Amino acid sequence: MKSNEYPKVLDPELVGSYDASACAGGGFVWDAVLEYRVWLHPERGALDEFDGNDHFYAFENYEDALEFYSSTKGAEELLALILQKEYINEPEPGVYEHKTEKRITEWPVEFLSRPRRTANTIPNFLSPDAPSNKLDILRGLVDE
Repeated sequence: MKSNEYPKVLDPELVGSYDASACAGGGFVWDAVLEYRVWLHPERGALDEFDGNDHFYAFENYEDALEFYSSTKGAEELLALILQKEYINEPEPGVYEHKTEKRITEWPVEFLSRPRRTANTIPNFLSPDAPSNKLDILRGLVDE
């Protein structure tokens, strides 16, 4: 995915207002990007601005986050804070559950190469008629 193809954030005015605590990864699908984040680690050489604690900077676009990450010592690979209005839970390998509760989670930005969730994505994924490789649905390789 080219940097200019990464999604815009849902509401630029809210960037930086989201809680630092978020779920980490998972859910397979996404609905919106809330912000792009770069976490800084003093133990890796980042400036110690919070008594040795890790902290992040939030950005409203991928390009600014990437530039900051690339030029900042002690920075972790950038992440996308995403909104999932519905998602797929996998409590054990190969067992999938459709969850209809909202949650906010951090994802590696590469996961945004998957198409946004549509009304059909999760039902098609869970359908007994789904292709043998269900992940092709999430990757946008199967027509919904």
